[in-house]
Amino acid sequence: MRCRVRHLGAHGTHAGWPASTGIRRLRMATYEYLCSRCGPFEVKLAIGTAPAVHGCPVCTGAAKRVYSSPGFPRTSPAVAALHAREDRSREVPEVVSEVPPRRRVRQQAHPPDSRLPRP
Repeated sequence: MRCRVRHLGAHGTHAGWPASTGIRRLRMATYEYLCSRCGPFEVKLAIGTAPAVHGCPVCTGAAKRVYSSPGFPRTSPAVAALHAREDRSREVPEVVSEVPPRRRVRQQAHPPDSRLPRP
């Protein structure tokens, strides 16, 4: 039997299949549970279907659901500083009375250029 993969369209239905077929895309989320004997574990379930108590995969005992902050990737200190500066500027913007003077940047000679003859 040959399996064909069909991609989901803009409305969550499979491309080429009518919407009345009842096939829907389930969105999965990772839920955390804490077993009193075995410790924490994670379960992937459809969004909104996580029960308050779930069976532990090791001892099959009852484990309570744990609520925690979402796992966002950590940002670099430079990006975090830029976000903090932007947040501060919303409340107290930096006000300037004149255009700051232009800084002169001293041009460094390229090392190979120093060996060239001068006119």
